[in-house]
Formats: sequence, structure tokens, C-alpha cells
Amino acid sequence: MRITTKGRYAIRAVLRLAQAEEHRPIPIRILAAQEGISPEFLEQIFFRLRKSGIINSTRGPGGGFRLVKEVDGLTLMEIFDAVEEGFFLSPCTQDGEHCDREERCLVHGLWEHTYEMLRSYFGAITIADVMANRYPHL
Repeated sequence: MRITTKGRYAIRAVLRLAQAEEHRPIPIRILAAQEGISPEFLEQIFFRLRKSGIINSTRGPGGGFRLVKEVDGLTLMEIFDAVEEGFFLSPCTQDGEHCDREERCLVHGLWEHTYEMLRSYFGAITIADVMANRYPHL
């Protein structure tokens, strides 16, 4: 399993927005500089986060991006899904993909079970949890 750069950067940027005073909009160039992310790459990530209803933007002076969802209701899995981040342990856990060995493969069930556990785990962690450094125990 590998979390892509896009997924990691999305989490970092959302955490930055969550820490903004009174949820004030933050210009993308400032967020990019604070997190060491290219503004162009961050724009791609924010396009997907905005499309998913996680953030919104305001134009003009004092404009920028802000978090729309409450931190205690926004999970890491929602963010990963918004930026199309997958947790594919093997080809047989990719959405819409079916292995021709599925019926006779002894480890197929293991990969599916592990995939569901990962989705469930990241679905149980909110941005508020990350900010408080608390994570569910397995």
C-alpha cells in the first residue's frame, strides 16, 4: 500500500485550513509556501476538494480557500476519496477490477479484508483527531 503525494498533500493542506483563525480564507500561494507544495499541484488538489464540498473559495482581496466541513466530521478517508487516493494492495482490490484467479486464489480474501480494514480505519479518523494527535487503536 502506498499513499500518494496527492493524498499526503491534501491532508496537510486541509489541516492548515482547519487551523486558520475563524476559518478565514487563505490564498493558495500562502498555503503552498507554508507547506512547501507547488501552487499548481495544490490547485489540482483543491479543485477536487472543492468539487467534493470539503472546501470552498472566495475571490478578490481577502479571498482564498477555507474549510467548509467541520473538523470533527471530516474523515481522512473522505479526503483521500476526494482526491482519488486509493489503497490498492493488489490488483484484485482496485475498484471495478476483477482477477481471473479470484475463485481459486487463497489470498484474495486477505487482500479484500485488509483493504476494507484500511478504509474503515481511515474512515474513523477525523481532522479533529489528527489535530489532537489521537488515533483509534486496532
